[in-house]
Amino acid sequence: MRVDKFDFSLPSDRIADRPVTPRDSARLLRVTHDKLADYTVHALPDLLADGDVLVFNDTRVIPARLYGKRGSANVEILLHRSDSEGVWQALARPAKRLKTNDVIEFSDSFSAKVLGRESDGSVRIKFDLRGRAFSAALQDHGHMPLPPYLGRDDDERDCQDYQTIYAAEDGAVAAPTAGLHFTPELMKRLEAKGVSTRFLTLHVGLGTFQPIKVDDTDDHVMHRELGHIREETAAFLSDAKSEGRRIVAIGTTSLRTLEAAADESSVIHPFAAETDLFIVPGYRFKAVDVLMTNFHLPRSTLFMLVSAFAGVDRMASAYAHAIEAGYRFYSYGDACLLECTLRS
Repeated sequence: MRVDKFDFSLPSDRIADRPVTPRDSARLLRVTHDKLADYTVHALPDLLADGDVLVFNDTRVIPARLYGKRGSANVEILLHRSDSEGVWQALARPAKRLKTNDVIEFSDSFSAKVLGRESDGSVRIKFDLRGRAFSAALQDHGHMPLPPYLGRDDDERDCQDYQTIYAAEDGAVAAPTAGLHFTPELMKRLEAKGVSTRFLTLHVGLGTFQPIKVDDTDDHVMHRELGHIREETAAFLSDAKSEGRRIVAIGTTSLRTLEAAADESSVIHPFAAETDLFIVPGYRFKAVDVLMTNFHLPRSTLFMLVSAFAGVDRMASAYAHAIEAGYRFYSYGDACLLECTLRS
């Protein structure tokens, strides 16, 4: 399928630089089979049914951007994914000047050695610290890995803004942004409505938000991300499906993990593996009935995913409406609620 089918023009003033306050005052576009309707996230409990099950991604964003020195030269490192304890794949700037065995110093007591270069231009580095010492050093010296389209450095506010309130499992280098809209008060109202909540983990990688650079989706190599669904969670979700209750994925990362764990009979199994599931129109959804997600970049795998979920023409209309109505886009922007799954 041609990638330009998923292109669209977005005015720069529609890109959100900061989230709204409170979080659940963000706008919410409800997309059903026959209409579009404007709400706020605060109204979400009223839009759901008693018995619905919301599935959240509880990954926690680590301060993955580091600034160090190779000798007297400045080096910027953006951690991408962990291969093993202490060993990471990373994007580096400037990458071409880094050689195997070069040492990058982030402080007097925190450094990493370059192990080699990858074919995609990234580097493999090995840190000198492990476990809690590494986590503490990362907290002290790392920066929140804000998406580049924000065009600014992170600050103290981003340490909270770019993290969900229920984040628990360290490992993401990008936020599961649909979850950024939830507040403790909203979670209580969902519970009072009779809506169940469950958590899974997918450590979001940098590739999630990047536009595709090839002309045809068949030529795209999907990034891999590590996911986990506990046995008791899988059993609860499978029982809910068999009872006819709706599974509502909060974010595309939750959806991709659920779909990777589901079989052709819509049974959701325990999951502990990497997934490179690439969802494009024509995909048959097995687990998820409703999707809440932010507005995504043109030509991105995420816009392809929502087009597969709700239909290419319907999502084109929804995005056109959102742009015209002044919705805020991308990580700190508004959200949509898609209740029109295509299951063919």
